[in-house]
Amino acid sequence: MRVIQERANARRGRLRTAYSAIAAVLLIFVVMILVKVGSAAGGGGEAPSAAPTGAAAEQVIATVTSIPAATFDEVGNGGNPEPPKVITGQPALTDGGKPLIVYIGAEYCPFCAAQRWPVVVALSRFGTFSGLGLSRSAADDTYPNTPTLSFHGSTYTSQYLAFQGVEETTNVRKNRQYEPLDKLTDQQQQIVKKYNAPPYVDQNSAGAIPFMDFGNRAVQAGASLSPQLLANHTHAQVADAIKDPNSQLGRTINGNANALTALFCRLTGAQPADVCSSPAVTAFQGEFANVGK
Repeated sequence: MRVIQERANARRGRLRTAYSAIAAVLLIFVVMILVKVGSAAGGGGEAPSAAPTGAAAEQVIATVTSIPAATFDEVGNGGNPEPPKVITGQPALTDGGKPLIVYIGAEYCPFCAAQRWPVVVALSRFGTFSGLGLSRSAADDTYPNTPTLSFHGSTYTSQYLAFQGVEETTNVRKNRQYEPLDKLTDQQQQIVKKYNAPPYVDQNSAGAIPFMDFGNRAVQAGASLSPQLLANHTHAQVADAIKDPNSQLGRTINGNANALTALFCRLTGAQPADVCSSPAVTAFQGEFANVGK
């Protein structure tokens, strides 16, 4: 009997140990769920990697806004970029008597992140930015932490073109939503409502960002290059690639910038002449023949 009793006590001890271990695992599991739920309720998502600031940021911006004309000419239509879609029969969109380019995007958006590079590069051939910043796409979206610039807080000065760059939200979530940033004006809302929809853009692209309106003469919904090309690059590496006509990334960005430059030249009446008569622009001579008709 004593042996039977000892065996029963031992068995109960082993069961208590097993139950304790199971309870500990369940407790850890519950805590993990509560932490995850609490994180989502309070903001959720991983914060994007920090972008360069100060002198490092200034160097990147200085590089991408002053690419030599010879680099553009050597690239030409490198990468076979998809040009914006020409639209006809619409009233001209202007600001201060100059053709108005409107960009609508958001800082979290990886496709916006990719598209800003050629937009900034091309516009810098016609005018000057101030207040540009560096940023990254969201860490919890596709193509996380894509290096980019931001139009938030920036201004653009040109004797040829007007530009409005809108970043609707940040790249950080709060209460499960990306925090709001720039608010669309009434005019911008009307532009998006009319032109970021069929028949001006494909049904599959309707409502997409980035969205660009080029003086109501052409539109583009979505990016013309993939954010995947920028994966694992620092801002400085992207800038270095853009100034290198032999870099695949640089050829892609500059090829897209050349397509935009050719469109801008149609909007400005081929001004400035040194830009608009360059091989980089004539490479796209046939793409925008119907602009303004």
